[in-house]
Amino acid sequence: MKKTVITFGLLILALLLLFQISKYTLISGNRNIEIIIAVVAIVFFIIGIYLNKRSLHKKELPQNAIDHKKIASLDISKREYQVLKEISLGLSNKEIGDKLFLSESTIKTHVSNILVKLDAKRRTQAVQIAKKLRII
Repeated sequence: MKKTVITFGLLILALLLLFQISKYTLISGNRNIEIIIAVVAIVFFIIGIYLNKRSLHKKELPQNAIDHKKIASLDISKREYQVLKEISLGLSNKEIGDKLFLSESTIKTHVSNILVKLDAKRRTQAVQIAKKLRII
């Protein structure tokens, strides 16, 4: 981020200098400098296009890609995985049960299994571990 800000700041400074030089050439009547200014302007235009393509159109790797192999290696069932996703949304056991059409005691069992499989002590810790393992 700092690199981008510095780069664009320097480009703006160079543009201001370019305008000052063009003002000077207009006053002095020297036409040779106008050609140099045009070349410099074209160079800055090309640099701007290059920076735009390089920085703004990067192909980002999917950081939120779910590691299904890790889910399988932890032996998390599909229903436990659904419960884990709902926990990550901050829902209570009752809300998860209502959403998945399960009883609250079944949800508690799934939550206990998830905590054991992820080696977590609390639901929030389980969510943190799951995010670190890229399974949610």
